[in-house]
Amino acid sequence: MLPTIALVGRPNVGKSTLFNRLTRSRNALVADFPGLTRDRQYGQGHMGDRKFVVIDTGGFEPIAKEGILKEMARQTLQALDEADVVIFLVDGRAGVTPQDARIADLLRKRGRSIYLAVNKTEGMNDARVTAEFYELGIGDPYAISATQGDRVSALIEMVLEEQAPVAPEPETVSTEKQPAKTLAEGIDAEEPEFQPEPPPRTKIAVVGHPNVGKSTLVNALLGEERVIAFDQPGTTRDSIYLDFTYKKRDYTLIDTAGIRKRGKTTEAIEKFSVIKTLQAIEDANVVIFVVDATAGISDHDVQLASFIQDAGRALVICINKWDAADSDARKIINDDVTRKLYFVDYAETVTTSATAKQGLDKIMATANRAHAAAFKKLPTPKLTRALQEAMVKQQPPRAGTIRPKLRYAHQGGSNPPVVVIHGTSLNKLSDMYTRYLERFFLDYFELKGTPVRLELRTGHNPYAEDGKSGRRKR
Repeated sequence: MLPTIALVGRPNVGKSTLFNRLTRSRNALVADFPGLTRDRQYGQGHMGDRKFVVIDTGGFEPIAKEGILKEMARQTLQALDEADVVIFLVDGRAGVTPQDARIADLLRKRGRSIYLAVNKTEGMNDARVTAEFYELGIGDPYAISATQGDRVSALIEMVLEEQAPVAPEPETVSTEKQPAKTLAEGIDAEEPEFQPEPPPRTKIAVVGHPNVGKSTLVNALLGEERVIAFDQPGTTRDSIYLDFTYKKRDYTLIDTAGIRKRGKTTEAIEKFSVIKTLQAIEDANVVIFVVDATAGISDHDVQLASFIQDAGRALVICINKWDAADSDARKIINDDVTRKLYFVDYAETVTTSATAKQGLDKIMATANRAHAAAFKKLPTPKLTRALQEAMVKQQPPRAGTIRPKLRYAHQGGSNPPVVVIHGTSLNKLSDMYTRYLERFFLDYFELKGTPVRLELRTGHNPYAEDGKSGRRKR
């Protein structure tokens, strides 16, 4: 088992900055704004050849009795129960505060190994800046700078020395493929067969505008309250990556911040949240797009669905709060999905109630189908046959005196599936005809839940003058 280190402290002492340094990532949002982190976030840290798990927690207020502060405190207490070691961060520039003293009292009662890290000490005398923190009564304080990395390695090495040695991971046989042979010019060249390789753990991003029930849905799927679900828009501000197993299959759920309308993203924190959500969509294999059954589909929802479409991600439309919608609201939301989200009609629609834990099996089964479609192998002979059938059904329209000729097709990528079409004058194909081909391939191969991308490659015309062959990359 990898040792687990929880980072604990009051708001804005640098926990997320230290988390990013230890995990060598930017998975936690960092800004000069108290209370930015609200859920506990997990990452794998590295120190030399040693690995460990790091838990970033929200600003801790042990005496909070209600509201979001109480939920944040509960998340921190759960992280303490999961951790082997606690690093208690304090602010060396602010000195000891009453809140620091309250946290120290609680930590002493939890029975965990505690290391007191005095952060933000760059350019300061270590002995002088740490002296007053002895009054917290939890051992020697260690001066560090999470921003600059000063003495962070020494602190972590000391922490890991108390843990049992980590057994080396077994060697794995490389499955990396040899580079494919270069495609020769001309339609008679043999194409290397593309082999889609789905990742061992499916990444599913849960997205939507604020307060549609994303975090409640994530908690329902996990079977525990791992992220804060609170009746207040904007509770989640970061993208939280959560590994779990559902019916013997491994997944990573990504709970994202609700993306607000453009006019409401004036705060820097909100803009960071939007960026993290869009990055999570790009990082995912499947996106569960959550909408509120009682609110209908807004123009903002349409914009978000358009981004998912542009990213080419497999998609499931989840109509949440179905139990709270009356018959009129259900009719409106179904009509809205058909009418306003027509451009993602390849996506399956599922109705759920996250609070009542209804529809969970259905949404996971739908996500699995979308994932399978995104990584489906499309053999070259079948793709070429499908292309020929599509042309028999509808010939590409002429562009002046020229009619584009489509010769053959092969698969060039996955997530989403990419169909590479070879021929002549393909730069003259209309957008309407390429959309027709995309729809034809979706139906022919029964690809549920994923878009298809076309890549057109126009062959060289040996009779054309140099520089006038009409070759174009798309």
